[in-house]
Amino acid sequence: QVQLVESGGGLVQPGGSLRLSCAASGSIFSIAAMGWYRQAPGKQRELVATISSGGSTNYAASVKGRLTISRDSAKNTVYLQMNSLEPEDTAVYYCKVFTVMGSYWGQGTQVTVSS
Repeated sequence: QVQLVESGGGLVQPGGSLRLSCAASGSIFSIAAMGWYRQAPGKQRELVATISSGGSTNYAASVKGRLTISRDSAKNTVYLQMNSLEPEDTAVYYCKVFTVMGSYWGQGTQVTVSS
């Protein structure tokens, strides 16, 4: 069993910044990749960014240049630094961990961008 604990969400004004964290624990044998997804009200869950074990990153076009994914492999933790936030970034953000035993989702953290 793998547990994912997310933190860092909240309310921020347009143009502001937030940093999300997701720490993995439990039966982690080998984490291949980690990522962030988001789901806005009435919309499907979508990819935000992923990072491989080697550090290669992939971003959704809508967040490139504003959001940055990083990881601390020693701590099994993935981060999402979010700058220049826009109202369209409002969503529940979920972390996802890909391991040799399968993939796991976090419980989600709300990010609201509003004045």
